[in-house]
Amino acid sequence: MNVLIIGSGGREHALAWKLSQSEYAERIFVAPGNAGTAQIATNVDISISNFEELAKFSSDFNIMTVVVGQEAALVDGIADYFSEKEYLQHILVVGPRKAGAQLEGSKDFSKEFMLRHNIPTARYQTFTAETHVQAISYLQNHSYPVVLKADGLAAGKGVVITQNFAEAQETISSMLLQNKFGAAGNKVVVEEFLQGIEVSVFILTDGQEYVLLPEAKDYKRIGEGDTGLNTGGMGAVSPVPFADVAFMANVRTRVIEPTLRGLQSDGIPYSGFLFIGLMNDNGNPAVVEYNVRLGDPETEAILPRIKSDLFELFKALHDHELGQFQIELDPRSATTIFLVSGGYPGDYEKGHQIEGLNQPVSEDALIFQAGTKLTENGEAVTDGGRVVAVTGLGQNMEEALANANAAASQITWQGRTFRSDIGFDLKRYLAPSV
Repeated sequence: MNVLIIGSGGREHALAWKLSQSEYAERIFVAPGNAGTAQIATNVDISISNFEELAKFSSDFNIMTVVVGQEAALVDGIADYFSEKEYLQHILVVGPRKAGAQLEGSKDFSKEFMLRHNIPTARYQTFTAETHVQAISYLQNHSYPVVLKADGLAAGKGVVITQNFAEAQETISSMLLQNKFGAAGNKVVVEEFLQGIEVSVFILTDGQEYVLLPEAKDYKRIGEGDTGLNTGGMGAVSPVPFADVAFMANVRTRVIEPTLRGLQSDGIPYSGFLFIGLMNDNGNPAVVEYNVRLGDPETEAILPRIKSDLFELFKALHDHELGQFQIELDPRSATTIFLVSGGYPGDYEKGHQIEGLNQPVSEDALIFQAGTKLTENGEAVTDGGRVVAVTGLGQNMEEALANANAAASQITWQGRTFRSDIGFDLKRYLAPSV
């Protein structure tokens, strides 16, 4: 069967890589793709927002499965568009319709949803430009640190943790009055700061049944030791040592299952991936946010750990047989490192030639391209802030990190930088080596 993946990042390269291993996937297309997806699939020069052209392509090329990687297409209603066209209704779209995509598309909607269905999360209030004065008063009386979140999609950069009132006042004013995040910041959620350590949990669900995928922990800060500005993600690890059987049982009963019951109760259909960002506070999970697709860079860490055929997993989604699907996992650890452009997450240059992408790929290191493109001469050059993800595999997290660092050090371009300490904060959860 033919598959269309929508997106252009490392997540989409990893999805194409995983699907290419399936005997059921005849042709894989990626729209628009990058220099890495071009090596294992066929790139299609169609924007993720051009639903009409994506639909026409799907019909012309006998696409049977569409995997939506990037959230903007889901929030804008691509699944609805396909479902409303009679000639496309046979296609499985892996991703929810607009109603379900609100879980990511609106922080205010998702917080109301969690409160309505007794899903543990931080206390909050939502403000607009019209209630800016009330927001300032609220912040004056709030404990610190406090979290400010742009309501809409802001490319992973709409969350600011402020340490004091002056910082919070300046931040919320820039969001509501100065359009720092554009329309995404027309509403701002002010949220209490949750104590604990974060973990990303992923399921594939048809809204009723689900399959739990490997968990991961990602690292947002640009600098070593979790310092500096937030980014779209500098790396990830899987499995997460503290996400043991007891903790994951709590996640299932307190978060995943109430979420699915809530969707059913509210009459919201859901079919696709659900990514739940959690805070672990002494074994008690609380939801930080929902995302309605796989994460990036987490995808590059979790997909190499899934031994099951991804196409068969999608078939179980289509056939409503996820409850019977037995997922098979690789027991090894995976550590993903993102190589980024100099200056990122601020201003950075594009077009630098990348060296070392064609190094021999071993079982212990995988390379997924993200912000890359091919020149007319067929050379890969940088085309974004986060450029290449390198995933190392090993018998434990430290070995996986060493393998990732070794491979990452061989990939270079002008200004390239990366963190070499991904997973450093999890060592205290590991059993001491003998």
